[in-house]
Amino acid sequence: MSDINVKAQSISLYSRQLKLPTFCDYENTIRQLNTKMSYEDFLLELLRVECDQRQENNRKRRIKAAKYPYIKTLDEFDTNRLKHVKEPFVYELAGCDYIDKHQNIVMIGNPGTGKTHLAISLGLKACTCGYSVRFYTAASLATELVEASEYKRLTKLEKQLARVDLLILDELSYLSFNRHQSDLLFKVISDRSEKGSVIITTNLEFSRWTELFDNPTMVAALVDRITFRSHVLNMNGDSYRRDSTSI
Repeated sequence: MSDINVKAQSISLYSRQLKLPTFCDYENTIRQLNTKMSYEDFLLELLRVECDQRQENNRKRRIKAAKYPYIKTLDEFDTNRLKHVKEPFVYELAGCDYIDKHQNIVMIGNPGTGKTHLAISLGLKACTCGYSVRFYTAASLATELVEASEYKRLTKLEKQLARVDLLILDELSYLSFNRHQSDLLFKVISDRSEKGSVIITTNLEFSRWTELFDNPTMVAALVDRITFRSHVLNMNGDSYRRDSTSI
């Protein structure tokens, strides 16, 4: 075996042991460097590539952990269709400052106006910026909470949800919740007050949330916690889906 192969294998071995996988691709880095660059430049470039790759891998892990139903980006969102929300404000939200401030976003509008698309897009931006995100429909979270309660895993699930920087609760509109489900959802949202951000999408004005929950007193407290330190977006407008079927 030649000295070159021995050195290559040694580099590969040390790279794995030190958990620096991109160092194995050092030959590609060498080819891209200017011949006048120093050893320090070479080492700096290797470290930069390793850092960039780790950031990308972490971003992918955060996106996978968020469990989005599908991927929708902000570039794909037609902000011109928003009649009541200004485009600069959407991109301001994409900067994720609201997460640092533990603020919430509530999107209220008729079906098909892009609420879920925008919620997922903002969630992806949060993943890119290094925040942990978890996506649920309201119905799926209620079901998971009830199942966790039945199997004595509720405390563990609540702690997991509390650690997430951004909780996305989609489609708080279509299904009503019994008293047990209402209490569990209320506790999850209440526990995040001034500690973590929530994005909620709904077709119903706050005054109609009593159609979802059977406890008016709890609804009042829930709305109070959600709207405190929050951005309420009026998403009413023309339906994307209706327009696409008419083409």
